Amino acid sequence: MGYLDNNTVTVDAILTKKGREILAKGGQLSITKFALSDDEIDYTLWNPKHPLGSNYYGIVIENMPLVEAVPDESQHMRSKLITITKATGDTGNIVGIPIIDVVTSLSSTSAQKPITSNSTGYSIKPSISYYTQDGTEQTNVQLNTTLGYTAILSDATLGILAVTTKLSSDATAELDPDFMGDASENKTQTVVGLEFTFKAKVANTQGTKTKTGSITIIGNETGNYVIIPFTIKTT
Repeated sequence: MGYLDNNTVTVDAILTKKGREILAKGGQLSITKFALSDDEIDYTLWNPKHPLGSNYYGIVIENMPLVEAVPDESQHMRSKLITITKATGDTGNIVGIPIIDVVTSLSSTSAQKPITSNSTGYSIKPSISYYTQDGTEQTNVQLNTTLGYTAILSDATLGILAVTTKLSSDATAELDPDFMGDASENKTQTVVGLEFTFKAKVANTQGTKTKTGSITIIGNETGNYVIIPFTIKTT
């Protein structure tokens, strides 16, 4: 959903493809959670030197146009808003939002040469870290350990994503991969879990020697994401 008018509190809410499917089958919607994002906001426009004083530091930001509602979460709500409490870290002095770190044999391989067919798959192990005010990086962070990560393969013809470390049954029930935007498209693949593997498909592409793609890893609790590009060697 999105606000259509900055002067009045008007909310534009539309159903996702999954929501329409449920209603079409005679089901009922039971919305128990929601997320907020600030994708449209450019915080570099904050101006502490505005000649009219502090009340006008954010005047440009406050009057920026906002986008209308779109049914694709993966394309719209890329920068989710979250609340981080002091219990999150050892000191609570967190600077900025947490970041996703990904240890993967896929990126280290593709950085040197195009990847090829791999019988065991390329491992993808995401985790969360953040920095405290004293500049110390905290890596033992429990964020995203309950709802995990969503992995989106940009083109399903390039390979297969698989979950190697699953969520608990309760957490899995809260997430429907078909709701994750691109997951409903035929040319993409989406899986939800804690750790993943990617097996490349090497096929003839009418004389093309390489084909590019990417895997997007989204933190389902933190809302941030990282994109892993790769190139596949074709025959």
